Amino acid sequence: MKPILVLYYSRHGATLELARAIAQGIDSVPGAEARLRTVPPVSTVCEATRPDIPDDGPPYAEPRDLEECAALALGSPTRFGNMAAPLKYFLDGTAPQWLSGALSGKPACVFTSTASLHGGQETTLLSMMLPLLHHGMLLLGIPYTESLLNTTQSGGTPYGASHHARVGTHGLSTDEKTLAIALGARLARAATALSERP
Repeated sequence: MKPILVLYYSRHGATLELARAIAQGIDSVPGAEARLRTVPPVSTVCEATRPDIPDDGPPYAEPRDLEECAALALGSPTRFGNMAAPLKYFLDGTAPQWLSGALSGKPACVFTSTASLHGGQETTLLSMMLPLLHHGMLLLGIPYTESLLNTTQSGGTPYGASHHARVGTHGLSTDEKTLAIALGARLARAATALSERP
């Protein structure tokens, strides 16, 4: 099966942690393999450029990553109830993939991190779904059959995996990590089932 793309932007590392947990869930499904990719920050100075390869972490995403993937997990920190500008900027450049239908019929999920409990994590997840719907992707969330969704005191929503990055605390809670892994595994199972269809 083709790799499953985990595409994200992370400013302080929390969204990257979620991406790694989702990738862990993907890799737990036999035959599935996660491909982690990020996007560069957007500069307020037009002349500023970034190196082709980040100083550390996964490589920057390229259009072929979208074309080659079997499924997509899309993640961003919350910025005023919306996805961060660097991820939106990358998605705004995917018109060729939209025109060719490169993502149509592929499963997808979304994930986010926010500093405050009511900082817009659910609206951010919904905002990330909109371009995926335009691409014709099949959206997956976290079903309430995942019992932690009913009891979590931190992140986790039916719309996708989330992390409440409280000021002064670090790392995913056990619930957040478990739900992110479950979402990654669910995405991989869906991609596997679709790849086996004639």
